[in-house]
Amino acid sequence: MLCLFAMPLLSSAQVGVGTKPIKGAEVYLDGSRKMLDDKWTYWKGPRLAATLPIKWTVVPDPVDKGTVISSNDPAGAGGKYGAADIVTKKEFRDFRAHVEFLIAKPGGNSGVYLQNRYEIQVLDGDTTTHGLAAVINETRSPYELYNGVGKWNSYDIVFRAARFKDGKLTEKARVTLYFNGKKAHTNHEISQVWGGPNSGIDGGNDGGKGITDVPGGLKLQAEGHDVFYRNVWIKELDLKQPSTDF
Repeated sequence: MLCLFAMPLLSSAQVGVGTKPIKGAEVYLDGSRKMLDDKWTYWKGPRLAATLPIKWTVVPDPVDKGTVISSNDPAGAGGKYGAADIVTKKEFRDFRAHVEFLIAKPGGNSGVYLQNRYEIQVLDGDTTTHGLAAVINETRSPYELYNGVGKWNSYDIVFRAARFKDGKLTEKARVTLYFNGKKAHTNHEISQVWGGPNSGIDGGNDGGKGITDVPGGLKLQAEGHDVFYRNVWIKELDLKQPSTDF
């Protein structure tokens, strides 16, 4: 039997909107200002234009009770990704993550970055390989699973970082993604970082192909749109085998 990590965790893991943190996971976004400031910071990329404290705002949940976090940072207006993106202060290699997002208006744009490198797109209206829930530029958009504008959506992710030996890349990063509780991508091998140096770690190395053995945080993108986030949690893993399927 292939052993990735504790198999009961995989087989019993819930997916979809409203999924509570699994055992051993840490909550990173609960809709509060305190957690936003305590656990996140701006990504210090070449295009950073924002200054702390984080200008993402706490807003009422448009669907349910409570508050959520808006990614509409003024520094990201006009689609300037990298100008006000936020990233967890903690960095990761292998992990299981859950992220919920709501796109408030047609065309809303953001992104979820795994290890601050590999983008899972958040973009209303785009069904291409650059579109919603695509491993950007590498997989098709499973757009048919989208709940739509003004509704909460969820990504459930198992990610395995790239592997190296003697400083040389030996295994590329891999990801499995459930979109709104339905499996969208299975153990996809990610070829590179897309979007250039303003996008994430290693984006400026050899056209995004120069992946390094450096951990990275979970990053959320600010592009000047009303895209809201809530219920973000992460559990660190140690995946011995090159599989992320769950």
